[in-house]
Amino acid sequence: MSANPLRGEASIRIAGEVRTLRPSFAALVAAEEELGPLFALVERASEGQLRLAEIATLFWHCLQSRDGLTRDAVGEAVVSGGLASATEPLRALLASILQGR
Repeated sequence: MSANPLRGEASIRIAGEVRTLRPSFAALVAAEEELGPLFALVERASEGQLRLAEIATLFWHCLQSRDGLTRDAVGEAVVSGGLASATEPLRALLASILQGR
C-alpha cells in the first residue's frame, strides 16, 4: 500500500521494504507521551534541534504496520538512508501535525 499524502501519510524504506507512516490521532498521542508536546517537537525541528532518536520515535509511532519490525530497525533505516532521505517523510508528518489533513 502506498502512502496517501492527502491523509498526511508518507513513505520510508525500512529493511528493504517501503512502509507507510500514518499520523493518526492514536499514533500522535503515543509519540507525544514519549517525546513531549508535539508543538515543541515541531519548534525543535524548525530550529534544526531535532535529535535522531526523536525522528526514529516519531516514525515508529506513526508506522501503519510494524509487522516484523523493531524500533532499532526504524532507527537503522533513518541512519542508513541518511538524514536527507528522512527529511521528506519527517516534513510530511510535521506538516500534518501543524496543518491537519
